Amino acid sequence: MRVAMIGTGYVGLVSGTCFSEFGHSVVCVDNDRSKIERLLGGEIPIYEPGLDDLVARNVRSGHLGFTTDLAQAVRDAEVVFIAVGTPSRRGDGHADLSYVFEAVRQVAMAADGYRLVVTKSTVPVGTGAKVKALLAETRPGLPFDVASNPEFLREGSAIEDFMRPDRVVVGTETARARELMTELYRPLFLAETPIVHTTIESAELIKYAANAFLATKITFINEVADLCEKVGANVQDIARGIGLDGRIGRKFLHAGPGFGGSCFPKDTRALVSSAQEYNAPLSLVEQVVASNEARKRRMADRVIAAAGGSLAGKTVGVLGLTFKPNTDDMREAPSLDIVPALIRAGATVRAYDPEGMAEARRLLDRVVWAEDAYDAVTGADVAVLVTEWNQFRALDLDRVKAAMKAPVMVDLRNVYKPEEMAARGFAYSSIGRPAAGLG
Repeated sequence: MRVAMIGTGYVGLVSGTCFSEFGHSVVCVDNDRSKIERLLGGEIPIYEPGLDDLVARNVRSGHLGFTTDLAQAVRDAEVVFIAVGTPSRRGDGHADLSYVFEAVRQVAMAADGYRLVVTKSTVPVGTGAKVKALLAETRPGLPFDVASNPEFLREGSAIEDFMRPDRVVVGTETARARELMTELYRPLFLAETPIVHTTIESAELIKYAANAFLATKITFINEVADLCEKVGANVQDIARGIGLDGRIGRKFLHAGPGFGGSCFPKDTRALVSSAQEYNAPLSLVEQVVASNEARKRRMADRVIAAAGGSLAGKTVGVLGLTFKPNTDDMREAPSLDIVPALIRAGATVRAYDPEGMAEARRLLDRVVWAEDAYDAVTGADVAVLVTEWNQFRALDLDRVKAAMKAPVMVDLRNVYKPEEMAARGFAYSSIGRPAAGLG
């Protein structure tokens, strides 16, 4: 099949590349000429393990191309995906759909016959109906179908998620649209992947409901972690004890500094706004949003406490800046709350991240940028582990201790064991677990 993917951000680039790996002919479109030139030159603008090899292979095979010419891409395609950004709108938390609607207008003007227009972007329930109306208004009489095909890609494992998904959700209105979407995903039928066919409205809401539920699990275990610290319990034991219940499941029960990234924060806010708009408020999700924002702001207080109550004139080594490992994404990362708060408290912050440094330099001021993890903790009064990159799981702790001014570590991801850190002479604190003193 011939596919046009409008937008070469995270979702568009990964999805377009994976469709080309299925054997479809895919052209990815972006109005950012510099980004397209980089892609044509073999440079991948995002960090996603394995994506560079997959792009290169499919470009060589002729299945994947890149262009700024949206009109030509649409004329050559049977199916057009809209995969542009839907950031939170300032002031009310609604998803900003201006990029979606502008892409739809351009698709309508370029089409020279029937097209299936599919929203891959995460959009609020009711967007599909607006897209359909906009297509009809822009090009009266031209045949279109509209579908919703939300993505469920985890940064750092997106290719595996696309190629071997738990399910594929497809919302359509007509038999023709359903047949085209079925043909597009036919390679997954061989692996007996569940294809959930539903209405467009249900498909749109499935995406938001899934992310809100996962965000709720994270927020729940984070609040349980706070209780554990008060009563002397271990949140990791709690998570294992409840996670082995098949009705609950083990995933997304890892206590930490709060969720961030491109999806959970904006999607929970957008769902809350949509629910309020339809006079069906989701008070549970509202609390998740509020609790998570408050949690990220409180993390600096843990560091201040570990430093004896004051950071004035002290140095803090920060390990990890991205919202999770295996990505360069800094969107709504806890570090964006933690690092400025440490600096306001009087600390000199030395920071290092394996992939997020370029973006972090743009977003964070007054930071000393380190060459590696050991450079980050050199001369530090406190080390703070913010993102659980694998290289931080296997640090030479004797070298870390020797580099630091004082052997104090705040582990916001529970990477190390308190008893082992105490045995190595660290004053160590983590999330929802008993603290360990100098041993």
